Amino acid sequence: MQVLEAAVATNPWPLRRERAAELAARYPHAAEMLRLYQALTAVQEAAYLAYFPPPLAGEGQGGGIVAFAVENVVPGVIDVTVELGPRALHDGVIALYASANLEELIQRWLDQEPLNPFETYLARASSSPLLEGITPHADPPPIGGRELEMAGSRTRCPNCAGLPQLSYFAVSGEALVSGPRYLVCSRCATNWVFSRMLCAGCGESNGTKLPIFQEQERFPHVRVDGCQTCQKYLLTFDLRRDTRAVPVVDEIAALPLDLYARDQGLTKIAPNLMGN
Repeated sequence: MQVLEAAVATNPWPLRRERAAELAARYPHAAEMLRLYQALTAVQEAAYLAYFPPPLAGEGQGGGIVAFAVENVVPGVIDVTVELGPRALHDGVIALYASANLEELIQRWLDQEPLNPFETYLARASSSPLLEGITPHADPPPIGGRELEMAGSRTRCPNCAGLPQLSYFAVSGEALVSGPRYLVCSRCATNWVFSRMLCAGCGESNGTKLPIFQEQERFPHVRVDGCQTCQKYLLTFDLRRDTRAVPVVDEIAALPLDLYARDQGLTKIAPNLMGN
C-alpha cells in the first residue's frame, strides 16, 4: 500500500524536500519556486521539531504560535526568501519585515482574516508548520454509514476550519479498487475524506457543472477539478499514477494547470504557499 506523505506525521519535511529537488530538475518552469520551497522546508522542519509538542499547548492556537513564529521562524523564512525567492517576493517580505506588526499579522492569518499576497506568504510560511504540529489529525472515518456520508461532504477542515488546498486519490492496496478521495487543509495539512462527486468549494453535486481538465503529457497524475456554480477549482492528484507524488509539492510544479484554470474563468479555492 502507498505510504502517503500525509501519514508521515512525525516529520513530513524530509520527504517534501526530496520531492522538491526531484521536481526542480524535471520542471524548469517551476525550478525557482521549488528551490525556494526546498529551502523553506528546512526552516519549517526546525520550527516543527522545536515546537512539537507545543510549549504552550494549554493555551490553544493563540499567543503561543504567534510569539514562537515571530521569534523563531520568521527570520529564517525571510533569509531563504531573500536568498532564493523571485525579486517581487524578495522585496515584498523585506518591506513587511521592516514595517509590519508581525505579531498582529500572524494573528490575523490564524483568524483567517484577509491579507495581501506578501502578508499571506510570510504568515503562512512561518505559522503553518506549527499548526501542523499541534493539530490532532483525525483518522479517516470507517467506510460506510452516516459518519462517512457526513465527512464526505465537509468542505472545511474538520480540525481548524481552513479551506482545502488540494485533493488526492489514495492508493487502496487492492487491485482494481480505487482509493478514497481526500482533501488537504491549506492551513494545518489535515487530510479528510471527501466525496468524489462534489465540488470542494460549494458542494455542487451536478456532474454537468463540474468540468475536469487534464494535461496528460506533462502531468499525467494531476487534473483540474472545476465548478461552474461557484467558479472555483482545485488540483487533484492521483497517487495511483505516480506513487512518488507528494501533493503539496507537486502542486507547485503544476503551475501550467493553474494558469489554464484561470483562463477558464476559475479561481482557486485556496492558493498554495507560493501564491498559485
